[in-house]
Amino acid sequence: MSRKKIDMIVKAPHFYTMEGDGVGHRQGVSMAVDGGGILEIQESAVIEEKYQAEERVELSHHAVFPGFIDAHMHTSYNILRGLAQDTGNWMMYGLQPFDNAATDEARDAGSCVAIIEALRAGTTTLGDFDTHMENVCRFIEKVGARGNITQTVRAAKFRVYDPGELYEFDDVQGEESLARNIALYDRWHGRAGGRIRILFGPQGVDFLSIQMLQKVRKIAKERGTKIHMHVQQGDRETYQIVKRYGKRPVELLDDLDFLDGDLIAVHLTDCTDEEAALVARRGASMIVNPGSIAIIDGIVCPSVAFQNAGGNVALGSDQAPGNNCHNIINEMKNVALFNKIKFGDPEIMPAWRALRMATIEGARAVGLGDLVGSLEQGKRADFIAVDLSAPSMLPVYTYPMRNIVPNLVYSARGPEVVLSAVEGKIIMRDGKILAIDERDYLEAAAKYPEELGRRAADEFFAIDGTNAHFMREGKL
Repeated sequence: MSRKKIDMIVKAPHFYTMEGDGVGHRQGVSMAVDGGGILEIQESAVIEEKYQAEERVELSHHAVFPGFIDAHMHTSYNILRGLAQDTGNWMMYGLQPFDNAATDEARDAGSCVAIIEALRAGTTTLGDFDTHMENVCRFIEKVGARGNITQTVRAAKFRVYDPGELYEFDDVQGEESLARNIALYDRWHGRAGGRIRILFGPQGVDFLSIQMLQKVRKIAKERGTKIHMHVQQGDRETYQIVKRYGKRPVELLDDLDFLDGDLIAVHLTDCTDEEAALVARRGASMIVNPGSIAIIDGIVCPSVAFQNAGGNVALGSDQAPGNNCHNIINEMKNVALFNKIKFGDPEIMPAWRALRMATIEGARAVGLGDLVGSLEQGKRADFIAVDLSAPSMLPVYTYPMRNIVPNLVYSARGPEVVLSAVEGKIIMRDGKILAIDERDYLEAAAKYPEELGRRAADEFFAIDGTNAHFMREGKL
């Protein structure tokens, strides 16, 4: 019997397919890939007998996983990494002075560095969200990754607001930002062989009028795409909505019939468990950003309550001025640790559940569960290889229990990921992204901080926030 010619065979000691309700561990198997998709995962002898591959990926001491989903990112803020931690009123008093000083060129440079960082740590799907996304789409297309891209729609004027001050809406600004979202959808949705999808991004219910919020929803539904929106992302938002409408944000959204399967709700920081459960029961999904919200607000978001109500929850790294990194391995550890501490229960949020949030549960949450998130026949071949000989992964036990998943979640840092593939094409090997010279982008980002800092200085010191005090006191 002649063997069928295919693009790739992947062989490794361990595969974590994420099939079923667990992690789908399999040994002694290989994966057949053709046309960017997974043909099957079978015993290695069966695969060798059936197929002849143009490319063989022999991984002698590795575990293969689905590529990680980073469901919520603001990569352009990477140019402001480390500038807004350890401060109250984070958005206005921490971030805003630097955000006001950043140019579009600097933001694009920051995005490239953030995407490089994420890819190196095993992310293959990037859920980026910002105001100017054309160059991000181009860069994601260039490096070969998958993008679930959202354009910000916002009517609230961009300025520093004092605590308790209601945002000032500019409907012209709101309409212009919505028009940019529509234009981005028209240009990029389905591009790069289907690797790029465009979502609609109201920044939050507090940043738009109800009329504009409903208009965005109608346009997104007409185009068959999802809404990716910050929801009840802090007491700041709750205050704004209660003052304007006399209701908490989730109650208002429920009254507007906004909570449905087309909504990806980010954070839910100020939600009660009951509110989070309501969002889940209505069919929406959730993205939790544990590192970011812990640093910004000192809060553990109600992702456990959301899951207990039957909802899908994805992990996100959010942004580098708050979280400082774009590494989903870090977020797996954070979501497990923070919930164990919150509930005082070491059995809450086990490592395997955190891994599912970074893979199949995350893919389902952002509307990609039919394509990626697990290694199964008919799905796209987005996968990564983790080096089990790395110090952080050793020693490896397989009986009476396997420790590979706990070591990945609690011990790994990112360099353990030595290979990444999207649509059956290897895009990162041995820590290097193949389609680019990373040094060009890393060096480009280094030229902006001096001038950007000078532009932000007057407002930074006028606000006189925590970090301004730290600077004067020699603590930074």
